[in-house]
Amino acid sequence: MVHTGYNPGLVALSLAIAVLASYTALDLGGRVRSAGPGSRWAWLLGAALAMGGGIWSMHFVGMLAFEMELPAAYDLGITLLSLLIAIGVTGAALAWVGRPRASPRDVLVAGPMMGVGIASMHYTGMAAVRMAGHLAYSLPVVALSLGIAVTAATAALWLTFRPTSVRQKLAAAVLMGIAVAGMHYTGMAAATFSVEQAGDHAAHVAAAGVDHQNLALSVAGATFVILFLAMLASAFDQQRIQGELQASEERFRAAVQAVRGVLWTNDPQGRMSGEQPGWAALTGQTQAEYQGFGWSEAVHPDDRQASVTAWNATVAARSTFIHEHRVRARDGLWRHFSIRAVPVLDAQGAIREWVGVHTDITEQREAEAELRESNDEIQRYAYIVSHDLRAPLVNVMGFTSELEASRDEMRSLLRDHPQGQRIDEEIGEALGFIQAAIVKMERLIAAILKLSREGRRRFAPEPLDMTALIRGIADAQRHHAGRKGATVTVADDLPRIAADRLAVEQIFGNLIDNALKYLDPSRPGSVTITAKPAPGNRVRFAVADNGRGIAAKDHARVFELFRRAGAQDQPGEGIGLASVKALVRALGGRIELSSQPGIGTTFIVTLPREPATGRHEASDARSPETMTMAAE
Repeated sequence: MVHTGYNPGLVALSLAIAVLASYTALDLGGRVRSAGPGSRWAWLLGAALAMGGGIWSMHFVGMLAFEMELPAAYDLGITLLSLLIAIGVTGAALAWVGRPRASPRDVLVAGPMMGVGIASMHYTGMAAVRMAGHLAYSLPVVALSLGIAVTAATAALWLTFRPTSVRQKLAAAVLMGIAVAGMHYTGMAAATFSVEQAGDHAAHVAAAGVDHQNLALSVAGATFVILFLAMLASAFDQQRIQGELQASEERFRAAVQAVRGVLWTNDPQGRMSGEQPGWAALTGQTQAEYQGFGWSEAVHPDDRQASVTAWNATVAARSTFIHEHRVRARDGLWRHFSIRAVPVLDAQGAIREWVGVHTDITEQREAEAELRESNDEIQRYAYIVSHDLRAPLVNVMGFTSELEASRDEMRSLLRDHPQGQRIDEEIGEALGFIQAAIVKMERLIAAILKLSREGRRRFAPEPLDMTALIRGIADAQRHHAGRKGATVTVADDLPRIAADRLAVEQIFGNLIDNALKYLDPSRPGSVTITAKPAPGNRVRFAVADNGRGIAAKDHARVFELFRRAGAQDQPGEGIGLASVKALVRALGGRIELSSQPGIGTTFIVTLPREPATGRHEASDARSPETMTMAAE
């Protein structure tokens, strides 16, 4: 038997190499999955060289730290083979778990593969030893070293592709280095050396005399240089990434400022924390004042509780926060803000933070209030004018009736007059014109009053099954469609919306009636109602027919009051589409048409899925300065 021991300085050097190699490999390997297709393989090769080469270097220095009574040399070919095994197996394992679609379970495949490869590298390196003695192994201790290698490799791969901070990565590298060194020295403990004959021993001593300490320092120095270059490349890449992140952040902040917004962040629980320069600049609150839920003190008292409740519900639901409220600005004035916040998730799907933007919409809300006030004045004016016109019209109708009743008496008085018959006929013709004008005037006034009332209507939104609702309208017009020889088809999958039922029925009832009224008699009529989603949480409903069509010059005028297009062979006053447009706009939507003469017409009605905020209801009761904004 040969007495053995270790050089403490070289053991410490081997441990330092293992820790540094682990840290470098963790840093390089963490870039593999996030790198682009071109640079991915470069980072993978660097990580494989760092991990495989570092482990091999640690093994080799650890072997040189091993002291025994027999001098030893190393077979160059087998030693290089052990290096290639370390790099190749490490690279294969990193490539397997670094695939874009790799899952955490892949570590359970790559980890044991890397562990077996590291153990193979170790025992291949042991086989490269040339000495005048015999080498034997204890199988239980060999198995223990293999278990340590597999465990260490699996832990290394799991840490490599798990997002960590620098401090966590350094701690993991220390643990990994200790584990790798532990595997090596456990493997060495499994080996037993015995002495050969004395003559052979002397000859071997003469052939194998080598300065082990200088060789170890050379290997370690080369390894440190390689690892230093790898870390230098990682540092340059990190600097590049930081520059890109800084540029991206500056662009984002500029975009927020361009839309007159204020950027803020909250912690995963929805509490404001850290420095919030945008919020502080807006409200004048100090960090101590806005921390936690202190920001709510800057929200208008009428909006405060609703804002906090809505925010807590959003945080609990992990959804996007969309809200409106008033905030007291630094100058003491209350301003309206639209808020949108989204959760930022980490790789495990947990919320890391909330990022939100307050966008100043004060001028927009004031303009809307002024527009509503202007519309209200126009509607009141139309109502007053129409009402006042009716009074003299009633008088005209009454006196016309009296003149009609006096015709018989006038006819008898003019019986002997030579122009009596002509006068009587002219009176009758004049009375007919007057009566026709009265009827037309009555219809026009009624139409104006109808539009005025619709503009002042209070809507009661409710959930609507649009398929059932429009089919009910179509069924009500089945007799009309049958007389026209037409079919009305309603799609089975019309999206549900929330809106005023009567208004929606009036809109689509009018459009379907219009389509049936102006069908082309030369072919079977067809009316189809479909829908599809539209941006902004809206729905585009299409009422398409194969009727006469509308000339391009008349597309805009059909929505004007008392204006009609095409042949006037159907009854109507020209108020139907004007009324439809007014109702659609009142519901927060828009209407447009696409039509070609001889082919057909499609009316497209875009409506919000959810009702608009309570602006219509609030406009009559409260001024814009006191209105509490609801969530959209």
